[in-house]
Amino acid sequence: MASIELRVFTEPQQGATYDDLLQVALAAERLGFGAFFRSDHYLPMGVEGLPGSSDAWVTLAGLARDTHTIRLGTLMTSATFRHPGPLAIAVAGVDQMSGGRVELGLGAGWFAAEHEAYGIPFPSTGERFDILEEQLAVVTGLWAAEGPFEHRGGRYSLTNSPALPKPAQARLPILIGGVGAKRTPALAARYADEFNLPFVEFERGLQQIERVKAACEAIGRDPASLRYSSALTVCVGKDEAEFRRRAHNIGRDPDELRAIQLGGTVAEVTDKIGRYAESGQSRLYLQTLDLADIDHLALVAAEVMPGIPGR
Repeated sequence: MASIELRVFTEPQQGATYDDLLQVALAAERLGFGAFFRSDHYLPMGVEGLPGSSDAWVTLAGLARDTHTIRLGTLMTSATFRHPGPLAIAVAGVDQMSGGRVELGLGAGWFAAEHEAYGIPFPSTGERFDILEEQLAVVTGLWAAEGPFEHRGGRYSLTNSPALPKPAQARLPILIGGVGAKRTPALAARYADEFNLPFVEFERGLQQIERVKAACEAIGRDPASLRYSSALTVCVGKDEAEFRRRAHNIGRDPDELRAIQLGGTVAEVTDKIGRYAESGQSRLYLQTLDLADIDHLALVAAEVMPGIPGR
């Protein structure tokens, strides 16, 4: 059974100021969570999202200076939002600002409406995966290069790049996630330090992990060299009434949260986390939807965290 780390994952496009995020990040740091992650979206989903979406890497730059020990990252930065050279510069800069606490989750992007709202091209799924694959090659290539970096690809050409700045970390972790059956496992096997399952049923997630492991073996990589994790909505109560109150506050069905996500009482959620540890996953990203409910994080830290494997 793997030891398992809990990380806080936020969705600021649903409505959050920088100060809201800072309050959650500082609480997560104080309470012993392993990291503070945020989504990378420019448009809310199903809500007004006031006062408006913020840029993920601008936010993380601020948090890099306003926090001290907690790790910081994205689930997932969209490859459609930024060219790979400027993205590599931005992420390396934030890593330096944090003293080496940054991780980059990079994905193909999926939310067409936000691209339309802000004039960002949104090509077909296959084209977006082509962009993602080439961006992974460029970003990791720039960081690894010991001298000038050259790249000639289908979408990007880099000539005599100084390949600077470098991250503070010798290897800045790359996260890749998703449930695609072919290209996603292949990209994870080639580039990722961590593979993440986004909000999927437990058994379906295990099937995808097996695909990723097979993709690793196909290129001669030890599947054990890749970390496996899941992102799940968290909604915990000291008792049934408190669980249902929290579910109501985030507009979610208690039965769905209990069946698929990390929903229920302290004992139930602790037991569910044990299943993920038994499957070999070593991190859970707790999607925290009520950013004002710091008591929720405190409950998880005080009563769930001590009972999970590795604690």
